[in-house]
Amino acid sequence: MKIEKNRVVSFHYRLSEQGGAELENSYNGEPSLYLHGARNILPALEKALAGLGVGDSTTVDLSAAQAYGERQEGRVQRIPAKYLKHEGKMKPGQIVRFRDDKGIQQATVIKVGKFSVDVDTNHPLAGKSLSFAIEIVDIREASAEEIAHGHAHGPGGHQH
Repeated sequence: MKIEKNRVVSFHYRLSEQGGAELENSYNGEPSLYLHGARNILPALEKALAGLGVGDSTTVDLSAAQAYGERQEGRVQRIPAKYLKHEGKMKPGQIVRFRDDKGIQQATVIKVGKFSVDVDTNHPLAGKSLSFAIEIVDIREASAEEIAHGHAHGPGGHQH
């Protein structure tokens, strides 16, 4: 079976900045899952995985524009601390979430004040060219429910 639209793909990955150290990998846990064709992963990565089969491995290099975009100046905001979702005491470099008119957003803490927090709303990997080393673990037909919901269900996917 090959990767194509409406198939659930299970894969392990190693992510690094091109020419740099590893940033993260999935090998210490469950493989990641996604529903192919539902834009659940970076579009350029999804396109590169199309047609692969179980046991295939590939390396996909993405420019910053293909990955999480270029860093944009002016994306720093001061937000009242009570509106940020986080665990423990906030510190610079920590990822926090907040809700705005576009829904739930993710940001990186720059500075913590007594009542407010300065955050950078650029994606933490914005401006970086990335390299994904991918190993396809499993491919299966998506259920009608997964197709209707637009994402894979189960370990490594979305839990309801």
